[in-house]
Amino acid sequence: MARTALVTGGTRGIGAAISRALKAEGHRVAATYAGNEEKARAFSDETGIAVFRWNVADYDACKAGLAEVESALGPVEILVNNAGITRDAPFHRMTPEQWREVIDTNLTGLFNMTHAVWPGMRERKWGRVVNISSINGQKGQFGQANYAAAKAGDLGFTKALALEGARAGITVNAVAPGYIDTDMMSTIPQKVMDEVILPAIPVGRLGRPEEIARCVVFLASDDAGFVTGATLSANGGQYLA
Repeated sequence: MARTALVTGGTRGIGAAISRALKAEGHRVAATYAGNEEKARAFSDETGIAVFRWNVADYDACKAGLAEVESALGPVEILVNNAGITRDAPFHRMTPEQWREVIDTNLTGLFNMTHAVWPGMRERKWGRVVNISSINGQKGQFGQANYAAAKAGDLGFTKALALEGARAGITVNAVAPGYIDTDMMSTIPQKVMDEVILPAIPVGRLGRPEEIARCVVFLASDDAGFVTGATLSANGGQYLA
């Protein structure tokens, strides 16, 4: 059944793969972006997916953005909270700004977006919320106290909200990717990749964005109606939760 799906941070990396995969399933897809206008427009021109610009850390912007999306495409029935940033630093050097920026986007952004779509999903008695967490929210990571805290918070948010949505026909689940072959990974020195990262992944390779997208497609489907409050770990065996 074709539905309206909204993917935050949906024009690049994992988000772009999710947007494409949901469109391939026949859904009407809206993808948000925060800053790179040129790449977002190129993505829209290539895929035909509608793009909208706002900052998920801004509650009022999320409400206004959702109204714009629903006016163009119809009520949002599938929400994928994918938008995220990093501001890495060892904790003794981490600034309050680095902490707040990551928490505001990667955790509070889930509240802002989900709070906006929740009343409509409850009224329609159907909804899918998929939150993109991270392996580092499960196991922690040096230099990422802010990011790991936010992504771990995403998992707690998922479990609690799943209990509230269950009787209303709304499922809330999370996907926790491991190391995925995106532009972000291209900044890692090859020596670190070969000697540190890849040896820690039992399957011996990085994941592909499309592999994460397929997890999301399942969780967003009618077939996943009995799956809620779950975290789907897609990390090549690197961390077994």
